[in-house]
Amino acid sequence: MDPEFPEIPRRRREDRPSGRLRKGMYILPSLFTAANMAMGYYAILQVTHATAAEPWHFDFAAKAIGFAVLFDGLDGRIARMTHTSSDFGRELDSLADVITFGVAPALLAWMWGFRQLPVFLSSTELTGKMIQLGAISSFLFLMAGASRLARFNIVANPQPSNPGRPGKKYFVGMPIPAGAGVIAAVVHSSLGDPISSLWSCIAWMLVIVAAGYLMVSTWRFYSFKDIDFRSRQPFQLVILLGLLFAAIWFFSQWVLFVIALAYMFSGVFWRLQWIVRRKRNPPPPLPPYQEASQTS
Repeated sequence: MDPEFPEIPRRRREDRPSGRLRKGMYILPSLFTAANMAMGYYAILQVTHATAAEPWHFDFAAKAIGFAVLFDGLDGRIARMTHTSSDFGRELDSLADVITFGVAPALLAWMWGFRQLPVFLSSTELTGKMIQLGAISSFLFLMAGASRLARFNIVANPQPSNPGRPGKKYFVGMPIPAGAGVIAAVVHSSLGDPISSLWSCIAWMLVIVAAGYLMVSTWRFYSFKDIDFRSRQPFQLVILLGLLFAAIWFFSQWVLFVIALAYMFSGVFWRLQWIVRRKRNPPPPLPPYQEASQTS
């Protein structure tokens, strides 16, 4: 070996760049999408086995939908962090959302809120009508969720009817995981015990229809996409997140119920606030709006 030209040490095999590394990373977000779909399938199985004598199946189905909401949020965030987003992944995520956040919660809403109803005032006709109306409202929820996903796939830059601050990102309409979360949170708050009164049944029907309408609406819902977990965050935020997780762990019935309904009514509140503000002071023209890059 010539001393004037020292030999450059060879890189270890594990240190060499692999041409398949980037392709392999696409598996990671797809695994979370598959977990999302598996939770939806498990929820459907639990709903089909549930009866008034075994209401815990309803609770298990609601919990499965709740875990699916977590997996759905992770697959998109991981895909963006690892730069492994693809058209195939987005289409697969949309199809998984239709099953997990459309079919599963619609079936859960009908079986829990209507199918197990007792005979009201010894009137089988009234009970049958309520079961039919429940089936219609549950189908409307499913159709609304699928329509919202279809609208996102074909509209490049949707504009909400009540835009918020330009620096924040919003969903146009309530995302379908949030709609499914409302159904699951209400069922979980009762630990799966089905509805047994007429007025509770009517109120449940209104909740289902309202959730479906908010999904197809053009009202804005905060997406939390402007929060970057890779950057430095205040220590108080870590404490608050820890307290939130502890509250969900020990008091999941009421904490998840409050979170789901609070997010649902946040869109209504911002819509009413925008209407009042617009009547008082007409807003100036806003810059082009950018929606959060998520299918749901």
